[in-house]
Amino acid sequence: MFTGIVQKSGVVAELVMLDGAGQLILDVEPWEKPYEPGESISVNGVCLSLVTHDGPRIRFDVLQETFDKTNLGALNKGDAVNLERALCYGDALGGHIVSGHVDGRGMVRSINAVGRDRRIEISCPSTIHEHLIYKGSICCDGISLTVAELLDTSFAVHVIPITFEVTFWSNLKEGSQINLEVDLVGKYVERFVKMGKHPESVTWDEIRKQGFLS
Repeated sequence: MFTGIVQKSGVVAELVMLDGAGQLILDVEPWEKPYEPGESISVNGVCLSLVTHDGPRIRFDVLQETFDKTNLGALNKGDAVNLERALCYGDALGGHIVSGHVDGRGMVRSINAVGRDRRIEISCPSTIHEHLIYKGSICCDGISLTVAELLDTSFAVHVIPITFEVTFWSNLKEGSQINLEVDLVGKYVERFVKMGKHPESVTWDEIRKQGFLS
């Protein structure tokens, strides 16, 4: 699990496309905490398992489905990526609960200055849009953001200057493909409702029975 608070930017050293899969190799500034073999690291919001590390260079195996569903397959040598290591018990949850399982891709429609911030409008498939709520959470390229505007086929987020400093979003432009993961809690709620397990309506009599009213 992750929290959507990007810790570092990595740089693509090599992207090797194999038959039905591939390898992503990144150069990363050292972390204080040593790497653990097989640990999960979020790369542009995609949960990947660390295969090997050698100094500043880390390597991941990537499935074809991951390339198809995310923007990792479109990376080129020298491109920057957002990185976050998995949460440990007791870590601060600064953003929101993020699984690293991308639901699909969106596309940047526009980027406009709003004071010192940036308003970024992102179009998305209906399967993602139907899970969004105004002022709800959305993970974009591994960044925990708030839905500032919910439009017909898109949504907008407002990005503060420090986000541009810590992430690669300073290089974002119209047409950029964005990895999107909707709020995990919302997906569970939808699943329960579809299974008919939503709770019955609460009545005043029930509230009185529970002792909340005299």
